[in-house]
Amino acid sequence: MFRKTLAFTLWLWWSCLVAPVSAQTPVDDYFVYIGSYTHPTPSTVSAAKGIYGFRFDSKSAALTPIGLVAETMNPAHVWASADGRFLYTVNWATGDKLNGDTVSAYSIDQKTGLLTFLNKVSAHGDWANQVVLDPSGKVAVTVTYQSGTMSALPVEPDGRLGEAFYTDQHAGATAGQGPLHPRAHGTVFSQDGHFAYVTELGLDRIYSYRFDAAGRVMTPFDPAYVEVQSGSGPRRLQLHPNGRFLYVNLETTSAVSVFEVNGGNLKQIQSLSTVPADYRGSNTTAEIQIDQTGRFLYVSNRGHDSIACYRVDPVQGKLLLVENVPSLGRTPKNIRIDPTNRYLFVANQRGDNVVVFRMDPDTGHLTPADVQVPVSQAAGIVMVKAP
Repeated sequence: MFRKTLAFTLWLWWSCLVAPVSAQTPVDDYFVYIGSYTHPTPSTVSAAKGIYGFRFDSKSAALTPIGLVAETMNPAHVWASADGRFLYTVNWATGDKLNGDTVSAYSIDQKTGLLTFLNKVSAHGDWANQVVLDPSGKVAVTVTYQSGTMSALPVEPDGRLGEAFYTDQHAGATAGQGPLHPRAHGTVFSQDGHFAYVTELGLDRIYSYRFDAAGRVMTPFDPAYVEVQSGSGPRRLQLHPNGRFLYVNLETTSAVSVFEVNGGNLKQIQSLSTVPADYRGSNTTAEIQIDQTGRFLYVSNRGHDSIACYRVDPVQGKLLLVENVPSLGRTPKNIRIDPTNRYLFVANQRGDNVVVFRMDPDTGHLTPADVQVPVSQAAGIVMVKAP
């Protein structure tokens, strides 16, 4: 009996001794990378220089600056590999008449979060505005706004990018209007990696592609695209986690549309506004995000300067507008949900700041986390796990 009591006493003493140490071990930290527009404007507080790094504590929502981690021109959109080892960015509007815009690759220091430049390749067009990796991480796809191209780039095991193995330049016309100007703007992959979908803002289309990462093959679906309302400007897109529904924000008409997905075939089933019915000012939408549970969807409004929050019907895929939450800055261009699915980050481009909101897990309601960091002409956002 004495031995049992002594053993229990020792166990209790040891537990009390080590528990505080374990509780202080950081397990919920992330590196946050924020791109920027480096071309100064009359309203710019200070000129941006590239990609800025922060350390994010997902328990307290605190953002601690690391500093400028990559000096590069107009990193308007950033993306990270699933294992958190590499970061990719477009270089938008470089003005390079010979090579056009580029896509750059960096390695991520797993301890410090600092970036090391690996290489850059042509985006095969002007005004490259997005880069996305496929689910396997073996291919990066980029789209260009000014040239209307979509290009697929191989990703090597060391994180470097190869030259494009496929480029599609969109083109089109409508009766009586003559040629239209293609403006490719967004890409998303199906979770199984068999399909890719691309928004064509200038042609009011959404393209579908068959995709094989291992074979490095990309082919337009037949039919190649579905048309949306003329002049609506489909900009960015997100797939529901169940893969059955596609959500597209329409830039020009301030709306979001829902499509049923059947492989490469898309069928529109709903479209509704992103701004209140009584709003009379100018507005364009920018970015769209869906949470990991597939229950809530968010769209950023530039002009109304708000985030439209929707509840998602998981069976029918349709949306119900719940509220518009002020973005706490001007021109919320990019938004991103963090990996814990508890926070929404908002990059206010002309507000020169990034704001963190808490997401209510039951209602999707956004509440300011009282965390704002200054980033001149803030653009794309991405997070990776930190040690």
